[in-house]
Amino acid sequence: MSTRPLLAIALVAGALSACATAPATFSSGPMSSAFSTEAFGWSARPGGGGIDGRVAFSREGVDYGCTGSVALTPDTPYTRARFQSLYGSTERAAIPEAIVRARTVADPNADYRSFVRSSTCADGRFSFSGLPDGGWFLIAPVSAGGDRIVLMRRIETRGGRVITVNM
Repeated sequence: MSTRPLLAIALVAGALSACATAPATFSSGPMSSAFSTEAFGWSARPGGGGIDGRVAFSREGVDYGCTGSVALTPDTPYTRARFQSLYGSTERAAIPEAIVRARTVADPNADYRSFVRSSTCADGRFSFSGLPDGGWFLIAPVSAGGDRIVLMRRIETRGGRVITVNM
C-alpha cells in the first residue's frame, strides 16, 4: 500500500492549520502608573462588601497596638507603584514609619485622598462597609510605645461579602 495518500492528507491538514487564525486579543499595552483620577473611579461606587479587621501584630515577643486610624486605599496602577516604592511590596509589609516617610515616590503631589477611606482602630479592631468589589491596600500604624511601624496588606473584596482580615 502506498503512503502517498496519507502523506498528501497530512500535508493538506498541516497547511490548513498553519492558516488558522488565533483568537484576537486586544491590549492597550501596560497600564500607566501615572496618577489618574479615572483609575480610582471604580472605588467610589457603592457596594455590598465590607471588611472586619483586627490588628494583632507582634515582633520579637512585643505586642503592638493600633495608633490611630486604618486607611483603605484603592489598588490602582498609581497606588501599586507608590506602595511598591514605599513598602517594597504590593502584598504585605511591616516597615518602620521613619523609613516609609524617608522613601520617595513618583508624583508625590498627586492628590488621591478623596478616594481613601478611613476607620478608627479601637481595641485592635476596625471595619469598612459599603465597598465595591476590587483590590485595596490596608494601612495601619502600630506602636509598642516606641517608634511606629506601618503595616500594609493588600486585600480583595468580591461578591458583596464581608471579609475578615488579620494584620
